[in-house]
Amino acid sequence: MDSCPSIKNILLLDSEGKRVAVKYYSDEWPTNSAKETFEKAVFSKTQKSNARNEAEIAMFENNIVVYKFVQDLHFFVTGGEYENELILATVLQGFFDAVGLLLRGHVEKKEALENLDLILLCLDEIVDGGIVLETDGNVIAGKVATQSIDSSAPLSEQTISQALATAREHLTRSLLT
Repeated sequence: MDSCPSIKNILLLDSEGKRVAVKYYSDEWPTNSAKETFEKAVFSKTQKSNARNEAEIAMFENNIVVYKFVQDLHFFVTGGEYENELILATVLQGFFDAVGLLLRGHVEKKEALENLDLILLCLDEIVDGGIVLETDGNVIAGKVATQSIDSSAPLSEQTISQALATAREHLTRSLLT
């Protein structure tokens, strides 16, 4: 277990440091107020940086925090002080890419809140209990899209992957009956 990379939390905060979507995998922050205090402190420490083009790395309270900003959203991935920064950065990039795909390039707070279910599913596909499951944004977005398909929605309102999955489902049903 010690040799397996682990994630302590993944945070998606708005431009004021308020929660959009967060997931904790460590008991290091036992209460909600402790979690909020950590989020505010991390946001305060990083808000003046220019992590828009590439991810930045910071040490904070014996944790490595990798972060990236886009529009009014701030993405953070936290690991222990001895965790591999490249793995944390890969998890961050996978989360960032998957959210970008699921929000169809409109990565901003309003879209994120309207599609919060997809973002939370995204977090579940990336990490389970602190263990990294997947880091490829395309794979993550694909799994989330197939889980969240509403086959009753008109094809014109579905994403391409949702439309293909719906078509596949209808074809399978027609072949089996």
